[in-house]
Amino acid sequence: MIDDVATDGSTSSENTHAPSARRARRVRMTGKERREQLLDIGRTLFADKGFEGTSVEEIAARAGVSKPVVYEHFGGKEGLYAVVVDREMRQLLDMVTSALTAGHPRELLEQAAFALLDYIETSTDGFRILVRDSPVAQSTGTFASLISDIATQVEDILGLEFKARGFDPKLAPLYAQALVGMVALTGQWWVNARKPKKAEVAAHLVNLAWHGLENLESKPRLIGHRRS
Repeated sequence: MIDDVATDGSTSSENTHAPSARRARRVRMTGKERREQLLDIGRTLFADKGFEGTSVEEIAARAGVSKPVVYEHFGGKEGLYAVVVDREMRQLLDMVTSALTAGHPRELLEQAAFALLDYIETSTDGFRILVRDSPVAQSTGTFASLISDIATQVEDILGLEFKARGFDPKLAPLYAQALVGMVALTGQWWVNARKPKKAEVAAHLVNLAWHGLENLESKPRLIGHRRS
């Protein structure tokens, strides 16, 4: 499939009777190129305005096409959003998973923290989309489910460490969720603050996580009045 769009933003159907000079300036896109263009435009608008604040009309106008072109490629705004979210989730998960290559546990914590902060820095729009609630989140996944997937990668590493240190490895999933959640929530704050610098943020995260693990009690106790 090939879509035509004139350089003035009008579609080929709107230019049936246009002068030949205008027709010569048409930009021809393959179906794949048009799909990628719509994804890029949708990604920017969803990050800036959210799902509810973005309309098919605005997406089409930015692309210089008619609304039916958007429906033809994605079936509507929900379909476009779902593809954008799925891509961002896979990119972040791949970045974190591929970063976990070191042997020493502390370095693994550093790599995981850097992977998330790198994603925030290089794909800020994508991160804003992931952490923003939407009415179609149930069908496309949520940031919480993504964090859970990343924690699953980490819990295997923690389980080995727990076993080696005499702790119950069955508790590794709990600690993995806590550690990954700490980094993720800090990332949501840092996406706007951007201070201190990325390496310093990573260092402080690892400092808290590592020294907390280093002094971990095998049987933690409560010191307050509550016991249940």
